Amino acid sequence: MHKGHRLLAAILALLVALSAPAYAWNNRGHMIVASVAYQHLTQKTKDRVDALLALNPDRPNWLKLIPKGTSAKNMKMMLFIIAATWPDRIKRNSQYHSDGPDDGNRPPPEPAASQNTGYDDFAMHKYWHFIDKPFSQDGTPLAAIPSPNAETQIAAFRAVLASNSPDPLKSYDLSWLLHLVGDVHQPLHCTARFSQGLPNGVAGGNLVVLIGTPNELHAFWDGALGASESLTDVVKAGKNLPGANAGNMDAAAWIEESFQAAQSDVYKQPPIGPGAGPFTITSKYKTAAGKLAKKRVALAGARLAKILNDELK
Repeated sequence: MHKGHRLLAAILALLVALSAPAYAWNNRGHMIVASVAYQHLTQKTKDRVDALLALNPDRPNWLKLIPKGTSAKNMKMMLFIIAATWPDRIKRNSQYHSDGPDDGNRPPPEPAASQNTGYDDFAMHKYWHFIDKPFSQDGTPLAAIPSPNAETQIAAFRAVLASNSPDPLKSYDLSWLLHLVGDVHQPLHCTARFSQGLPNGVAGGNLVVLIGTPNELHAFWDGALGASESLTDVVKAGKNLPGANAGNMDAAAWIEESFQAAQSDVYKQPPIGPGAGPFTITSKYKTAAGKLAKKRVALAGARLAKILNDELK
């Protein structure tokens, strides 16, 4: 590709990254995580999460997404599945605002970045969705990991759910936890790659340009499980995933798994070389990505279920 074309592609990718929020899995991916988790919840836990999620102010909009004629039992399951997308849904809600620099993707310096006050908090907290564990393939200096981040917030929300805190706060924290457990199982939400060409990082893969559609690496991995948001299809997809043992319940270990997968599988050379690209995704890479995504989502669902069954009061 001509040097001028490569520069234009990089600029376009940068504009996309700065103007659009970075998601970890698309809605389908997050809903499949919740679908897997729901299969493993005890009836007591199902009743508890249903009562807590009834307090989420977005619930009336969730009900509109459920097919007519759905049984009461399946409606509860679908509400749980939709709830896992809520922290991304608020990014499109005018009541909420981006807080912090870099369009809200970096935590602001004030203590409000770590606040956990419930639904009276209308900050989007985009920086809660990921943790930038740094690495470099060419010796470029690494940046410190910003905080708060997905790891700090998962710990905070688990602590509240296991406590005697009031239900409105538990509802807020549950809505976030359903999402963040999925987030940290997406390799690009646990990774920051630095290189000589992009010394400030690649914005979770948003600045890594691909040829074709999608045209950047983060979007490719977000959609590794497909795009359909049909609730019946999501439930079926969750049931068809291979079973996973929750294993280590330390979120730091889950993040390390994703971090290692990013280095070995996401930024696999070839096709993803150093710098911004553009790169061409091969069919072999796509197949491997799909297998890894299914494995990570199955683990996320198993771990989410275990947290709720064992820790939620």
